[in-house]
Amino acid sequence: MPPTQESRSAKRLAGRVALISGGAQGIGRGIATVFQREGACVFILDCDARKGNETAADLTAENPNLPVKYLSADLREPLELQPAVDSVRKFHSRLDILVNNAGIGLDKPFEKLTVADWDLVMNVNLRGAFLLTQAILPLFDESGGAIINISSVHASHAFPNAIPYACSKAGMIALTRNLALELSARRIRVNCICPGYIDTRLWEEHLRHSADPKAVADQTTALHPVGRRGTPADIAESVLYLASDSSSFITGTDLLVDGGLTIRAHS
Repeated sequence: MPPTQESRSAKRLAGRVALISGGAQGIGRGIATVFQREGACVFILDCDARKGNETAADLTAENPNLPVKYLSADLREPLELQPAVDSVRKFHSRLDILVNNAGIGLDKPFEKLTVADWDLVMNVNLRGAFLLTQAILPLFDESGGAIINISSVHASHAFPNAIPYACSKAGMIALTRNLALELSARRIRVNCICPGYIDTRLWEEHLRHSADPKAVADQTTALHPVGRRGTPADIAESVLYLASDSSSFITGTDLLVDGGLTIRAHS
């Protein structure tokens, strides 16, 4: 159903329940912040208990009427997901929005990659999204909902030393499209965001391993026609759009949010 004028003026996620994987920091924390601002009851799922509890406490302090709850789980371990699902059911009995955001990177040349490297990245980034979606799916009720997967520009554009990451993110787009088809009968929309260079922990780690971090930072900033790299808030606002009624006629799409990075014919 198209959004009404009343729904546009109100908080866009008022009364909805959302779960964000990898929600302790970076893009995930940005999404949690925007979702809470727009009236959602937010759960963040993360394997980093210190960061997870810190983020939940910070956001709850900002808005005590909408406390953010932290759930501990390692997406590589299927048995750890059921307690998280049970916690959501205990507090709210349903879920309206799932954001599969958790992910890790690996900066390594192809010839030096090991099977363990490949499995680690794929298990967190792609297998984890599959497992969490399957585990949490029973909590979506007959009113439907929205699933947003976080992919990357790496899914469609080649960058050096990023093969496992790129393959996992390309898989997220395929997962999105197929889930959008299979879950349509349940009125669940499934879409995907493809961020470019975003100032997060992963980006900071990449810079630290660079021979000249400042030169690399300046060079990548210059690649963006908008004149800057992205922030977690940039991605969060795009995720909000796909989670809200404003995108009620959109499913199975992958949205580039990259400041124009990938429109260049060359760099």
